[in-house]
Amino acid sequence: MADVVSFRKEEQSGPLLREVNSPVLRLTLNNPPANVLSIALMEALLAALEEAAASKEIKVVVIAAAGKLFSAGHDLKEMTSHRAHADGGRAFFERTMRLAAEVMLTITRLPQAVIAEVDGLATAAGCQLVASCDLAICTDTSTFCTPGVNIGLFCSTPMVALTRAAHRKQAMEMLLTGEPIDAGTAKEFGLVNRIVPQQYLRQVIDKYASVIATKSPQALKIGKEAFYRQAEMPLAEAYDFAVGVMVENMLARDAEEGIGAFLGKRMPDWKED
Repeated sequence: MADVVSFRKEEQSGPLLREVNSPVLRLTLNNPPANVLSIALMEALLAALEEAAASKEIKVVVIAAAGKLFSAGHDLKEMTSHRAHADGGRAFFERTMRLAAEVMLTITRLPQAVIAEVDGLATAAGCQLVASCDLAICTDTSTFCTPGVNIGLFCSTPMVALTRAAHRKQAMEMLLTGEPIDAGTAKEFGLVNRIVPQQYLRQVIDKYASVIATKSPQALKIGKEAFYRQAEMPLAEAYDFAVGVMVENMLARDAEEGIGAFLGKRMPDWKED
């Protein structure tokens, strides 16, 4: 079962706010007015995710945002300020993109489930962040876009996450037109799981998080890693890989406990790694 709930707030200033309501870690982008993914915000987000990965207390991570926008993507003013450098900004541009890629990969590789809580616009790298999360739940007024093409900059790095969340032609529609899509279209495309009225967003997120937190941390870790690995494999190779994962999972202590609890009509007692 999930841990007894404990509550504490941490780091209630700066570009990233943390709130621990054990077993859920809530990370709130706090870089007004547009929650741009500046170097400072991405470094703070990466550090928080890496800390969560090592935690036995945290079972679910929620990524939310303060204000009216989820995130407008990279900080274009910050990036443009480096064009005056001798290299025209190349080193800073590469640092920015590689840091963003590291954040997205860390979300995918995190042993815990990560849920995007979206209320407002998620654009460019902000849309990439949503697409990188395991689940995404948004309000009915949220919008999503990859508008780089409108300013001569194709959203090539957001494309990586987007094409793994949405169907290929629908992802290309977003990338080629740069036009925003509404919440209903985002759900149809596969970018979000559910759409809820704004007043119920936190309630629905908390419900999802609490349900996931009751599951075996060992099984979730095994399953999440396997999910992303098999998705990149040909069908036969994916089945071969999944068979091996399933056998090892069956031999794991939590599977033995969970099956025993099911057959014995009792609640399972999950163990930490």
